[in-house]
Amino acid sequence: MIEAVLSISGIALVAGLGLGFAAKKFHVESDPLVSKLDELLPATNCGNCGYPGCMPYAEALANGEAAVNLCSPGGKATMEALAAMLGVEPQALDDEGPTIAWIDEDKCIGCTACIKACPVDAIVGANKQSHTVITVECTSCEKCIEPCPTDCILMVPKVATLYDWVWDKPQGPYTIQ
Repeated sequence: MIEAVLSISGIALVAGLGLGFAAKKFHVESDPLVSKLDELLPATNCGNCGYPGCMPYAEALANGEAAVNLCSPGGKATMEALAAMLGVEPQALDDEGPTIAWIDEDKCIGCTACIKACPVDAIVGANKQSHTVITVECTSCEKCIEPCPTDCILMVPKVATLYDWVWDKPQGPYTIQ
């Protein structure tokens, strides 16, 4: 019994040392601009921008291959922050402001197609029962609209409530970075 514990511990120690050495030897430095851009993005990885996630979009932004107005879940505030960091002019957005998904529960047949499509689990419900959207979790990625067979999902303007309302960040020379 002791020999088995010691042999497994020895194997684990050698494997750990090997992985530690490999991590130091093959470490690749990343562009700090890409990391900063990725932090500004909402991290929903929805793909609305045409890239498979927020990190590839940040890499394309850093390389000058993408426009700053492609992130629909981030909205105008994210677009302006990206433009300021990259030193480019903000571009026009198609949308008026942040939106969220809304399900017309009278038309919902409970097929669960929208639940499977939602990347952030913002839709709740059960099979053959109507579903609803957790508004504070919805990132407005619009992935739930296409699979719905009854077209009962709409994107509506997000209304600030007491539970999710926050003060605007201060502007001017007193902004805390």
